[in-house]
Amino acid sequence: MQTLDAIIIGSGFSGMYQLYSLRDKLGMTAKVLEAGSGVGGTWFWNRYPGARCDSESHTYMYYFSKEIIQEWEWSERYPQQPEILRYLNFVADKLKLRSDIELDTRMSQAHFDEATNRWHVKTENGKEYNAQYLITAVGCLSSANMPKIKGLSDFKGKWYHTGQWPHEGVDFKGKRVGVIGTGSTGIQAIPVIAASAAHLTVFQRTPNYSLPARNAPLTPEFKKYAKEHADDIRKIMTTNTNGHGFYIEDKSALEVPEDERLKAYEKKWEQGGFQFRALYRDILTSAEANETAAQFIRNKIKQIVKKPEVAELLADIDHPFAAKRPPVDSHYFETYNRDNVSLVDIRKAPIECITANGIKTTEHEYPLDIIVFATGFDAMTGSLVKLDVTGRNGRTLREYWHAGPRTYLGLQIPGFPNMFTITGPGSPSVLCNMPPAIEQHVEWITRCIKHMRDKGLDCVEVPESSGDAWQAEVDAAANATLLPKVKHSWYLGANVPGKPQVFMPYAGGLSHYRDICEEVIQDNYRGFEFHAAR
Repeated sequence: MQTLDAIIIGSGFSGMYQLYSLRDKLGMTAKVLEAGSGVGGTWFWNRYPGARCDSESHTYMYYFSKEIIQEWEWSERYPQQPEILRYLNFVADKLKLRSDIELDTRMSQAHFDEATNRWHVKTENGKEYNAQYLITAVGCLSSANMPKIKGLSDFKGKWYHTGQWPHEGVDFKGKRVGVIGTGSTGIQAIPVIAASAAHLTVFQRTPNYSLPARNAPLTPEFKKYAKEHADDIRKIMTTNTNGHGFYIEDKSALEVPEDERLKAYEKKWEQGGFQFRALYRDILTSAEANETAAQFIRNKIKQIVKKPEVAELLADIDHPFAAKRPPVDSHYFETYNRDNVSLVDIRKAPIECITANGIKTTEHEYPLDIIVFATGFDAMTGSLVKLDVTGRNGRTLREYWHAGPRTYLGLQIPGFPNMFTITGPGSPSVLCNMPPAIEQHVEWITRCIKHMRDKGLDCVEVPESSGDAWQAEVDAAANATLLPKVKHSWYLGANVPGKPQVFMPYAGGLSHYRDICEEVIQDNYRGFEFHAAR
C-alpha cells in the first residue's frame, strides 16, 4: 500500500491543476488515478463526430500560468476535441505531471478510516493507497446515460454512445444511420454524420434551441491580442456571471423598441456563440423578455429549414430559451435541407423497440445499419455515485444522495471528512465556462489544505446544517430564474429515469459564488469544522 498526502480521481482540467497545486505549491505527495489510458478527462473519452467546445478557445484554457498562455496557440475560435486533448497533453508535459498520474487505474472503492482521519483507496487493478485527502475531479459530464430500449441486443448492426466513442472512429460511408437525441452532442454530431452517411434518420423527442458558432480559424491579430490582454480576459471571466470572456448587458429586453431589439438579436446571431444569450440581463429571469429571444430563434429555424413540416417540428420547442444550456452548432439546422436526412418526431410516435434491422416506433420501422445514442450524461452526480465511497459512520455516497445531492458550496459533502469535490453539485460549474470555475475550486481547496497544514489540523468536514443551508441557497438562486421550469432538463437529472428531480448547479453566478467562497474563508471557514492533529 502506498501512503500519500492526497489521492485525486481523474486527470482532466480539474485533476491536473489540483495535482500541480498540491505537489508544486504545497510540496505534498499526491497521485492522480485515471481510468483512461491517457490524460484529458472528458476530452479523452468524448471523440464523437463533431465533438467541439462551446466556449471560445481563448477562454477555454488555464489562466494560472502566464507561461502556458504565451506558449500555447489555438487554431480555431471553437476548438475541436483533438486540439483540446493536445492542449491538455501539452500542459501535462509542461508541468511534468505524468510521473504522478496512474493511467489505466480505475478506483474501485474509497473508505474513510475514522481512527486515523485518512482515506483507504482500492483500484480495479489491485493497487491500494492510503491518503489524508481524497479529491474527486471526475467531471460533470463524463458518465454516459444509456437509455434502456427493448431489443437492443437483437440489433444486427453496430451501435455507439457519443460518450463512449471508439478511438479508431466509425465509418458511416454508404450506411443507413439513426441518431437518437438532439441535445448538444447530437446537434454537433448530426451535420458531420450526414455528410458521409447514405441516409441519416434523426429521432427527436425534445426540439432544441441552438446558436450558430460562426467558427473560423483565429487570425494572427487575434492570437496576439489574446496573449497581450490575458490579464484583462481573466478579469472579465472571473468577475461575471457566466465565466466567459464577456459581460451580460445591463439592460432589459423589454425596455428596447422592437425594431432595435430585432437588429441587436440579428447582429449577435451573425456574430455567433453565447454572446447572443448575454444581450439582455433579464433573458433568464423574465418569461416575457425570454420570449423575445425564443421567438427570434424559432423564426430563424423556419427561415433556414426549407421543408415547412420539418421546420415546424424543429421549432416546436416547449421550454424557455437558455433554460437548458443552448448548444452552439455548425450548420445544424441547415443539415435538414439535405436529401439524405429525415426527422422523426418521437414525441408523437415514441420508440417501441429496437429490432434486428433497425428502430420501430409506434407508427413505422426504420431500417438501419448503425444506431448512435446521443443521449447525454448522468450529469453532475453520475460519476460520483458510481464510485464506492464510504464516509463517517459507514455512510455511503449513493445512499446519502438517494433523494438528490447535498453539498456545502459544491466543495464538500456532509459525512465525508477530508474529501473535496471539484465543481460538484451546488457549484456554478455547468452553468458557466468550466476552466475558470475549475481554477477557483482548485485554488480554494489548496488554500484550505494549506490552512490546515499551517494550523496543525488533520481533518475538515461539514455538518448537516451547512449542507441544508447551502441547498436552500441553491434552490433560491434557481427559483429566481426560469431554469427550473424545464422539467426534462439534465440540470434537474430529468434525462435519467429514476433519478431524483433536484436542481443541481448553483445559479447565482460565478462572480457572486466566488465572493461567497472568499467570505467563508475570511470568516474563519464558516460552515466547516476542523479537528487538530493527534
